[in-house]
Amino acid sequence: PEVVSMLRALKAKEFVVDGEIVIDVDGALSFDALQMRLHPAESRIRKLSAETPAKLILFDMLAGPGGSVMDQPLSARRKALEALIPSTGSPGLELSRSTQDVVTAVKWLSQSGQGSTDGVVAKRLDEGYRPGERAMVKVKRLRTADCVVGGFRYLASSPEVGSLLLGLYDGEGKLDHVGFTSTIAEQDRPQLTRQLEALRSPPGFTGKAPGGPSRWSTERSGQWEPLKPKLVVEVRFDHVTGDRFRHGTKFIRWRPDKHPKQCTFDQLLK
Repeated sequence: PEVVSMLRALKAKEFVVDGEIVIDVDGALSFDALQMRLHPAESRIRKLSAETPAKLILFDMLAGPGGSVMDQPLSARRKALEALIPSTGSPGLELSRSTQDVVTAVKWLSQSGQGSTDGVVAKRLDEGYRPGERAMVKVKRLRTADCVVGGFRYLASSPEVGSLLLGLYDGEGKLDHVGFTSTIAEQDRPQLTRQLEALRSPPGFTGKAPGGPSRWSTERSGQWEPLKPKLVVEVRFDHVTGDRFRHGTKFIRWRPDKHPKQCTFDQLLK
């Protein structure tokens, strides 16, 4: 509701823009707070919009009062977008940060991967808007972490492992669920499944545990099998939101040389 109100406050009444709705919690963008808006009750949505107001970050402009600007270069579309924003005093309507300075872009990249952003997007200033094409380069800050395998899920259509559930130990020594990896080689699934089934034992995670099925998952995909905290795996990740990996991670290698208790949240702060 608050984003609609912000757009209605603009002096221009005919425009098409490209952007992203975000929610800021304690100085960082919260994906969890944004997911909470996916609720069927309008009263609940309005309550959340007052408690954690959303804002709209604009990336591009596709059309203005004079019609489409998609054929114009990005440099011209950006100027049109900048001219559109001053027509409202709403702090919830922002332009995405941009620069043509390499040093500044590298600084932004070094600060990404924790909280607000997961990388830097590079676009050509002389190109028009190309719908349906990935006409940009997204550069991410990739890092690795050693995690405990606290559980696993079977494939939806097979009795073989589909994903490993990852955990890290918190300051109290409890194992929290922080994400998953499903990049398991097909030829490794049968043997790995037998190995994991031999380690099945509750609770798996002694701190924060994986949630149940969501509205997008099947009953089978929401179920998970707890494991003894014996296996350590190194995974590659690109973004941390709160206390978990924002996206699925990439399996790198097993770490039999690493003790599970060494897998702590300190790795995410480096």
